[in-house]
Amino acid sequence: METQENSTLHVPMLPNQHRSNDMDSHRPEQLSSLKEEIIVEVKKQLWLGGPLVSVSLLQYSLQMISIMFVGHLGNLPLSGASLGSSFASVSGYSILLGMGSALETLCGQAYGARQYHMLGIHTQRAMLVLIGSSIPLSLIWFYTSNLLILMGQDHEISAQAGIFNRWMIPGLFAFAILQCLNKFLQSQNNVFPLLISSGVTTLVHVVLCWFFVFQLNLGSKGAALAISISYWINVFMLVVYINLTTACAATWNGISKEALNDIISFIKLAMASAVMICFEYWSFEMVVLLSGLLPNPQLETSVLSISLNTCWMVYNISVGLGCVISSRVSNELGAGNAQGALLALRVMMVIAILVGTTIGLVTILVRNVWGKLYSNEDEVIKYVAKMMPLLALSDFLDGFQCVLSGAARGCGWQNLCVGINFGAYYVVGIPTAILFAFVLHIGGMKNENLVLAGALDGNHMWTCSSRDSTGYN
Repeated sequence: METQENSTLHVPMLPNQHRSNDMDSHRPEQLSSLKEEIIVEVKKQLWLGGPLVSVSLLQYSLQMISIMFVGHLGNLPLSGASLGSSFASVSGYSILLGMGSALETLCGQAYGARQYHMLGIHTQRAMLVLIGSSIPLSLIWFYTSNLLILMGQDHEISAQAGIFNRWMIPGLFAFAILQCLNKFLQSQNNVFPLLISSGVTTLVHVVLCWFFVFQLNLGSKGAALAISISYWINVFMLVVYINLTTACAATWNGISKEALNDIISFIKLAMASAVMICFEYWSFEMVVLLSGLLPNPQLETSVLSISLNTCWMVYNISVGLGCVISSRVSNELGAGNAQGALLALRVMMVIAILVGTTIGLVTILVRNVWGKLYSNEDEVIKYVAKMMPLLALSDFLDGFQCVLSGAARGCGWQNLCVGINFGAYYVVGIPTAILFAFVLHIGGMKNENLVLAGALDGNHMWTCSSRDSTGYN
């Protein structure tokens, strides 16, 4: 027996012949296995993607619905609410959203590594930091009108924006908690409670807006108050669910003193995450602030805010896809499966192409009627229609950027993202917008090229960085 084995091992065989036989015997099995892995991954992402995209859209829609109600009160209230909402995003929402996204790295990898109790610890730690951060941010909101006037904005519009933001201050603290709860459940792939709570909140919010704005005649104050109440309703439902369900029994063990440990390390990651998100979000909102310096600021601010609200609404679909890939990548890396993380990213890129193409086509098709949802003014409606093709292209490109950004958060590459977003939006995007709007005097429509320029340059920089760092294509 031993002689036969030795003789078999020494049978001469050409290298090419050996390689050919080996490939022929293993290739069908490898292809079949890869196909099964892709199918399984697609199912996982679709299972997560539908709810997370819906959650992202529903939670963002609170601000959009409020602005829609205010828009039917006239151009000045619409301009004030739009400018106030933009300022609130720049000085509050984007910062807390960015800080909360640190949990995508920490909770996602902890869940993949089966360190389940750490999800509750990370979440409690994040809540402490985000609630503490909300205190100085609320002071900034309180003085919104003064700060906007110092920036050279129209006095009437700034006064309206200040009133709107003061009534949103109670909701800022709820928003901080909500971001932590979102990431806590998202990292466990437990997304349907998020969908249900967000759906119920949105329905209640529509009723609240109608009641406060038109029945109690509170105007823009009522629309802002409705946002605050709605965020707290969403938080309340999620807190009740997490404390009562058995699905979170292993990941939430109640309040723990352990959350007070290592806060500095969390703050460092949270700040990097916040800067990463803010560099992108601030550039979009800066378009509305710049529009207030153009001739006929009420028209320009109204139209650009409608355009960017639309852009943000669609962008939240891409944000949902980014949350999916962030969870998948962080879970796989936490489990020590780098190849699984790479497969997840490649599958998501294909999904992003399909979704982006569909969104772009729909955006173009509704361009002539979309402005009517926000305003009764013919001038505003026609101006919005001219903006929509630019938004369609921008929305398509943003899909890739959100997916790559989500994958980077899953890997914990927030510091890398900071440099990329800074180059895309502040070296290319904003200077281009200023050139078109104030040097060449082309107006607000070309100011919208900030979105397109940033998206184009951002995707280019992301692609180069991803290839250099990981070999992704």
